[in-house]
Order: sequence, then C-alpha cells, then structure tokens
Amino acid sequence: MTPQPDPEVGAAVKAADRAHVFHSWSAQELIDPLAVAGAEGSYFWDYDGNRYLDFTSGLVYTNIGYQHPKVVAAIQEQAARMTTFAPAFAIEARSEAARLIAERTPGDLDKIFFTNGGADAVEHAVRMARLHTGRPKVLSAYRSYHGGTQQAVNITGDPRRWASDSASAGVVHFWAPFLYRSRFYAETEEQETARALEHLETTIAFEGPATVAAIILETIPGTAGIMVPPPGYLAGVREICDKYGIVFVLDEVMAGFGRTGEWFAADLSGVTPDLMTFAKGVNSGYVPLGGVAISQEIAATFGKRPYPGGLTYSGHPLACAAAVATLGVMAEEGVVDNAKRLGTTVLAPALQELAARHPSVGEVRGVGMFWALELVRNKETREPLVPYNAAGEANAPMAAFGAAAKKQGIWPFVNMNRTHVVPPCNVSEAELKEGLAALDVALSVADEYTE
Repeated sequence: MTPQPDPEVGAAVKAADRAHVFHSWSAQELIDPLAVAGAEGSYFWDYDGNRYLDFTSGLVYTNIGYQHPKVVAAIQEQAARMTTFAPAFAIEARSEAARLIAERTPGDLDKIFFTNGGADAVEHAVRMARLHTGRPKVLSAYRSYHGGTQQAVNITGDPRRWASDSASAGVVHFWAPFLYRSRFYAETEEQETARALEHLETTIAFEGPATVAAIILETIPGTAGIMVPPPGYLAGVREICDKYGIVFVLDEVMAGFGRTGEWFAADLSGVTPDLMTFAKGVNSGYVPLGGVAISQEIAATFGKRPYPGGLTYSGHPLACAAAVATLGVMAEEGVVDNAKRLGTTVLAPALQELAARHPSVGEVRGVGMFWALELVRNKETREPLVPYNAAGEANAPMAAFGAAAKKQGIWPFVNMNRTHVVPPCNVSEAELKEGLAALDVALSVADEYTE
C-alpha cells in the first residue's frame, strides 16, 4: 500500500493523543509520539507519507507482520458469528486455539490457561507454582523482564522494577549467564554455564530449598539484550529444579511462536519446563491474548481442587480466532523456517560484518529473527555507550543513534546500550537487506561517540 499524506488528520490525531492519552513507561510531557496512519506487512507509515521498515515488530509481537489478510478475515468472520462469550463455556475458536498451541508446546504442556497478555500469564504461572508446591518464594534473574503488573514487575530484573519494588513480593533475584558481561569472571561458555549454575544452586541453598516455589527465566531474555543462554544452562536449571522439587517456568512471551526460528525457544535446548507463558506472537498481537501452558502434574493439582483465578476475557473468541488463523498462516507459509533460514544466511553474517566495521558495536548475538547489537564506547574495555539506565543528556548517544535510524527509514528497538533487530518472522530477504543498509548508516552516528 502506498501511503497517502494527510498532515491535517495527522495533526488532529496527535493533538487528541497529547490531550488525553496517558502513555506507558513515559514522562508524559517529555514524549513526542509519532502519529501512525497505517501499516502493512513489515512497514508502517505516518500522515506525512514517511514509511518505516519496522525493526521492532511492534513490541516484538507482529511475527507475521501487519494486516495479514487471512488473520484479518478470520477476525471478521468470528465477529460476524460470535463476537464474545464468557470463558466458562466451550466454544470452537477457544478449543481450537488451545489444541493448536498444545500441539506445538514441548513435552506434556497440553493444558492451556488463556490470559489477556504476557504479564497476567506470568502472574498466573507464579500463582499456580505457589499453590502446587505450597511454597512462597520465586527466583528470577537480573537482566530480565516479565511484565508490568504487580507480581510480574517485581519478578523483573531491570530498572523498570524499581519504582514498584515492594521488597515483600517473595522474589529473589540471581545472576543468569551472559558471557560478554560475565558476573562470574568466566572466559568460555563452558565456564559461564558451570559457574552460573553453581551460583543458582548456592542461592537456593541459602534461601532454603523448601521455601522456593519456582524459578522463572525468559528462555532467551528479550528487552534485557537477547542473551542466548550458553549450552547446557537451561538443562542444568531443569536438573536443579527436579532436585529440589521446584517448578521450572519458562517465559516465552517474546521468544515464542517462531521468533527464534523454532516454534518455541525451548526447542533449541530440548528442555521442557513445568509451566510456560506465552503471548505476543501467538496471534501476532492482532487481538490481545496470552496464556500459560501447563504440565500434566500441575494440571492434576487442580483436577478436583478449584484453581482460584480467572479473567473475564480469558480465551476471548476474537483473540482465539486470530490465533487459529495466525498458526495456520505460519504453518502454510513456512514462517518459522523463514525466520531460521534468514537468521542464519542473512542476519548472522551481515550483523557480524557491521560489528567488524563499526567501533560502536561490541557484540552481536541472537538467533532467528531475534538479535541484539551491544553498543560500546570502547571495544577493548567494553565500556557501554551510555551509563546503565541513562536518561536525558546522559543518553544522548543512544538518542542520536535512534534518530539516525528513523531518518534512514527504519524504526529501531533501542533499549539501554542495545539496538535490537527483531523484524517480522516472515520478512523478505530484500526487506532485511534494506533494513541492514539503513542500520549501517545509523551506526556511523553511534561511532562518533566512541573512543
């Protein structure tokens, strides 16, 4: 679709937004949101006719891009037949969505509890783990994000937690592996895995194994920096959980449904958790939907004992119809394989070339359509391009980089010292190369701040 400029309408949209919309994670008087006129495939555009290649996939959820006609049609058909219905009933769209999701989840995660998004999926997974074990504590990693609701944000291990941290949420944080900025003085992946697992087991020992209900990890941390765990780490966590009777929860909200070139990132390591949260890519974000995939053992806990939780819109028909259509599109069009193929043949080598050319790129890491570039002032010392949790003038280098990327026609996902490359999983090779060329130019601006 060719964008048709309409600045007058754009100005009205912007004025209404600034007058009435309260934006998340923002100082309201300091933001300048773009007024978006439309979106299709891997692109969106504003009312001035400027078109952007979306290297953010929305908030890493448009795994099949914007406005896929088959999913739009499925939502329309469901709306014409049954727009909504209460969650206590069996309806076709909900049943079929659950069946299709269960077919793709690893191991025996065959029961699906539907939520409205990822944060409440995490909330319910934690509740299930506590009720199943009768224990109070949850262990989660620093450098993580699990959602913005009260429990989920306390589980989160980055600065977004601080303002809401009650110090009474029953959460204990630990260090997960990240070799580039190792907390364990490791020099190899093998050392990082072994020392991170030793640290985790020591943390459990000092907290008291009988007090720990769950360990929750993002299978691959997303906004924290797309840090693919080193070989053996997730399997080691699985063994530790089994040893102490702890529920292992994997958060696949961002990494699931093709993002990594597999249906779930857990498939990369062959590990099956006890509970797995999902959202985002399950229906490409077309209608809010999330959920918890539940093992047989934990589902059995609530076989004759009511589960004390639910949501008015759990398994909403429109959302579930969108999920059914999305999963169908992904299978028919080979979207998961496309993410794997282009991640291996295009993104990996191209991003490594950018790292070799640009002094601001300290490390490239990722898999499938899930990549991050760590930006630094000095490659030798690995000094970050901006300080941790920088804002205002201290964040100027990252702001300049982001502005340069937008000027080149790509919309970047910039977080702290990283830019993420997370386009739709069905992006074309030509679109990827267009975006990489634009990213190359934008990185030259970041280079100006290096030593």
